[in-house]
Amino acid sequence: DRYPGDAPVPKKLMSKYQRGKKLHTKGARTHHGHVKLVQNEKKVTMAVKQAARSERLLQEQSGFMIPEDGESTTNVTQSDIVQAADITTAQKHFNLELTQFGPYKAQYTRNGKHLLIAGSKGHVAALDWLTKRLLCEINVMETVRDIRWLHQETMFAVAQKQWTYIYDNQGIELHCLKQPNEALRLEFLPYHFLLASSNATGYLYWLDVSVGQKVASHNTGLGRLDVMCQNPQNAVICLGHPTGSVSMWSPNVNEPLVKMLCHGAAVRSVAVDPTGNYMATSGVDRKMKIWDIRKFEMVHSYQIGCGAGHMVFSQTGALGLGKGNIVEVYQDPCRQQLTSPYMIHKLKTTVNNLHFCPYEDVLGVGHGDGFTSLIIPGAGEANFDAMESNPYQTKKQRREAEVQMLLDKIPVEMIHLDSKMIGKVDMKSFVERVEENNKIHFKKPMSISYEPKHKMKGKGSGRKKEQRKRGVIEEGRRQTVKELVKDKLQEGAQGRKESSTAVSKSKGVLDRFKKTET
Repeated sequence: DRYPGDAPVPKKLMSKYQRGKKLHTKGARTHHGHVKLVQNEKKVTMAVKQAARSERLLQEQSGFMIPEDGESTTNVTQSDIVQAADITTAQKHFNLELTQFGPYKAQYTRNGKHLLIAGSKGHVAALDWLTKRLLCEINVMETVRDIRWLHQETMFAVAQKQWTYIYDNQGIELHCLKQPNEALRLEFLPYHFLLASSNATGYLYWLDVSVGQKVASHNTGLGRLDVMCQNPQNAVICLGHPTGSVSMWSPNVNEPLVKMLCHGAAVRSVAVDPTGNYMATSGVDRKMKIWDIRKFEMVHSYQIGCGAGHMVFSQTGALGLGKGNIVEVYQDPCRQQLTSPYMIHKLKTTVNNLHFCPYEDVLGVGHGDGFTSLIIPGAGEANFDAMESNPYQTKKQRREAEVQMLLDKIPVEMIHLDSKMIGKVDMKSFVERVEENNKIHFKKPMSISYEPKHKMKGKGSGRKKEQRKRGVIEEGRRQTVKELVKDKLQEGAQGRKESSTAVSKSKGVLDRFKKTET
């Protein structure tokens, strides 16, 4: 072989993926510490090389508009972009005039192929927004507060006036969820198959849509819950409250994991970036603040004209704001201090909802007169992972992906504030198990008071008396240990019996597939 080994990677390309400086392995105090540092450094170097090599497989490149000297991107309008772009990109900008049932809310699927819109007066429609092909269109004849796609484009949830309903992509009603009552906001966790909802009485509710069973329900005690979003990194629900605080909730804990005082007035909107490291909040005090969730401290604070009622992050870190009838987009406001927005668009009516389309440079805006699709250059991720979400998947691939998602479903117990805790050993439960096993060996036996009788013919000496006394005490200890082991075995058998009876008596959604005795 004239060129043995892997092809060399340019240092300039590797510098793009390096994080920080190399460690000094000579500073280790012990030989074992030195070996561990060297191994960790080799792993980091290998990861940087693999990331640099994989860039050759990426066919597309993303990038924002770069203005010339003396110009600003805020002066670029949608008509200018449509005139300068190709036909395929120009068709992504359109406006749906729906003045009878507004204001509207909109959401895209995870692969960015389908769009779901819903008016507050009952109009609900699902369509393929690229080809403008309508999947279904219904009128629920009552107030609609929020909408959410589920794991696939075959089902979606609608929070109506009293209950939450689940429909398929043909508009047929599949389920009616009566808990919680009068839901205001919905969030779907795709990796856990959980539908989270909040209502005006302060209840936060999680439902497992794969089996149709309730997972948890917490009474926050913090009033009306009309501001909600999820952290896509760890599936924690973030709530905004009228007191100016933001709380983070998990279905495994009855109390908030974190409670932060973010504003001096009521919180109007909360958004978390795709990496899960930064959180943006806006309040009635006309301020927008960027928070580092890893350290729970403020990074940047922006004074805006009015309180942003709606905020959303794109895949590349761009932040979209809805202020009255104005839509503003900021380019990476988390890692740098900005002085002006990236793009501005003005509408005729008030903005009611914002959502970036995945893998597309498109921002969907729901407002009082319908829906508007805006072109935002650089907002979407240029390359997609077909194993994660494929915009070009066929019907057979969608079915296989749904089965794979169910097999890879993450348990609810893994929803934790620190996502790195999932791969670690649960030390607390391990210590508890060790203590339970040691209770048998180290449990203090009952005090035995025994005084041996006096015997004649040399058998009543002090040494003989002490030996007989110790023998009786040891026999009592052995008997105590035997009783403890016997009690523990009986408790275990009784617990298994109760669990088996509970499982047999419980009725689940899948019990209809069980064989019945004739």
